[in-house]
Amino acid sequence: MNITALKHRDFRLYFLGNAFALNGLWMQRLTVGWLAWEMTGAPSFVGLVAFLSFAPSMITGPFFGVLVDRVRVKLAAMATQGSMLVLASLLLLYWVTGVISPLILALISFAHGIVASAHNPVRMSLAPRLVPPPAVPSVVALVAINFNMARLIGPALAGWIIAGWGIGAVMVLQVICYLPFLLALSALKPREKTRRGAKPPFLEALGDGIRHAARVPHIRHAILATGIFAFVIRGALEILPVVADGIFSKGPAGLGVLTACAGAGALVAGFIKALTPAQAEGKLPRWALALTLIGMGAVMVMGQSGSWALTLAIVTGLGFASSVSGISMQTTVQMGLDDDLRGRVMSLWAMVGIGAAAAGAGALGVMVELIGFPATLGLAGGAGVLALGSLMLRLR
Repeated sequence: MNITALKHRDFRLYFLGNAFALNGLWMQRLTVGWLAWEMTGAPSFVGLVAFLSFAPSMITGPFFGVLVDRVRVKLAAMATQGSMLVLASLLLLYWVTGVISPLILALISFAHGIVASAHNPVRMSLAPRLVPPPAVPSVVALVAINFNMARLIGPALAGWIIAGWGIGAVMVLQVICYLPFLLALSALKPREKTRRGAKPPFLEALGDGIRHAARVPHIRHAILATGIFAFVIRGALEILPVVADGIFSKGPAGLGVLTACAGAGALVAGFIKALTPAQAEGKLPRWALALTLIGMGAVMVMGQSGSWALTLAIVTGLGFASSVSGISMQTTVQMGLDDDLRGRVMSLWAMVGIGAAAAGAGALGVMVELIGFPATLGLAGGAGVLALGSLMLRLR
């Protein structure tokens, strides 16, 4: 198993501390999605809240990427995690005082999206700098396992707590979960950047990152593939509250089970990526693209499913396909990338992936209200098959 990154003390601290924060993040995502559905009963609002939590990455992400390449990445990570703790505390405060409303929920989601747009280039720049360059593929796989383990445990735990003790209890637990990671971050000593001296002007530095991503074929193709699967598969996974309660009337516990199924599939994908040999540098894994293409077809099938058991199986498969593609595309971009460009280039990858998921969630939420759930997923899955299939043919 490719766990070489765990041989390094700083990465072990990062890995363990991040496990707590990620569980808090996934519990918060389920909580916000359930609140959006419970307060309005509108699929479009559920999609809007998901869109607001992701959309800032499409605008501010690349600018934060430039900043990450200019500042001490450890301090940047502590700032973004501290901001997430503050927002989780505000959500709890608004709930306890009884002033929570759809507008406040939307504003908190948007604020969280801005913080996440900064945190994404930070985390993708920090973790690889805790190990020697040859261990970077191991870092990507292990971070994905950590992320998807939380995706499996966090939502199921949140759904169970909401059903048994109410939504306030899970909000308290979310706040607590952010604390261990802040403590771990304070003890890290990331590798210093290689380049010294004067830095280019801000916009020139941003342009350097964009030109590098556009000039290198495997980075360009990985970003394009990420945008396609994120819009369709991740967009569909963001409207699971509609599936859980609007289609099957399963409530918050059902939403927790659905989200945990997506996490289980993604976790299996993470272990497979860690168990298999490191992928070749400079190439997109064809098998990962093929699995993602099958996932697009599964989205179409989910739209027609009237069976809870079949839907659980499909969502598990979508989590698997999404994670295989996400890990593979991120590894493709990260391998061989200079530390001095890592923040800028990875912010572009995150911008496309998160922005496409936001656009997919928003578009699918509106379409469900206009033309219904089956037709929406049928159209989205079909469009995804055509787009990704065309890219695969072009790569051949």
